Amino acid sequence: MRTHRTATALLAAGALVLAAGCSSSGGKEAEESKERGGGGVVADTPRMKVAMVTHSGEGDTFWDIVQKGAKVAAKKDNVEFLYAANKEGKEQAQLVQTYIDQKVDGIVVTLAKPEAVRDVVKKAVAAGIPVVTINSGGEFSRAFGALTHIGQDESVAGEAVGEELNARGKKKAVCVIHEQGNVSLEARCAGVKKTFKGSVENLNVEGTNMPASTSTIQAKLQATGDVDAVVTLGAPFAAASVQAKKGAKASAEINTFDLNADVVKQLKAGEVGFAVDQQPYLQGYLAVDELWLNKVNRNVIGGGKPVLTGPALIRQKDAEALAELTADGTR
Repeated sequence: MRTHRTATALLAAGALVLAAGCSSSGGKEAEESKERGGGGVVADTPRMKVAMVTHSGEGDTFWDIVQKGAKVAAKKDNVEFLYAANKEGKEQAQLVQTYIDQKVDGIVVTLAKPEAVRDVVKKAVAAGIPVVTINSGGEFSRAFGALTHIGQDESVAGEAVGEELNARGKKKAVCVIHEQGNVSLEARCAGVKKTFKGSVENLNVEGTNMPASTSTIQAKLQATGDVDAVVTLGAPFAAASVQAKKGAKASAEINTFDLNADVVKQLKAGEVGFAVDQQPYLQGYLAVDELWLNKVNRNVIGGGKPVLTGPALIRQKDAEALAELTADGTR
């Protein structure tokens, strides 16, 4: 069948381009390579409409990278890509319902507040709309009827951070949670506590108010002089913590989950000790590609098991190689 051959060929093309990175040939080809996508080849399969609904708050650069990957896959797969977000679970569920009403061909959704979106995700599946979950709440994905979950195991990622803190000789850490009730963020801090031989205290901050978050972290560092490690759970909060450390005249090492251009600069400068990369570009790209492949070829990436995109620990020595990619917004 033609669509089967097209699916196989284009998936292989996409993988080759992702592996190859930037082109050295210049001109139009070099510009296209910055999209890290399908080399200008567009599927001749019927037009699809895929919607993504996440729990992103305003100003969270992580989701810009997720969307970038999703849009490149959508362009390759002849897919119209729609995006909406709300950090509140109830509103996120309403957005999913809107896309069910529009009869989209597939839905990508995060499960940061799983109980809030459970019923509407099951409703989408019952209506014949395939669902892929990404980023958060992977342990709930299968029970809700999703095809698969794409992201990192948050508990495992937290455990890796705890082990790295041990290797660095740290004794007392603060884990900064920027969205209360987000099961993935709580799992990260719990993972740190599980493997870290020192003590860990969670610190809740107002994630959508960066000045307030900075002030809260600074106050904690001033009040607790023996904290020697701060772990933030999103790249923008690494910068806030670096600023807070300076304001408090503290010596704690700042470490973070997730990458962006600023974090790479901070790694190079020694202002951040290490970062946990879960490859958000892949989460967006693979989610859209999975829905397309399932439609045209009945594929299920991972055979229904979670597809892991992380964690990988990025240290100062790794930062230079990632500088161009983070500047392009793909890492």
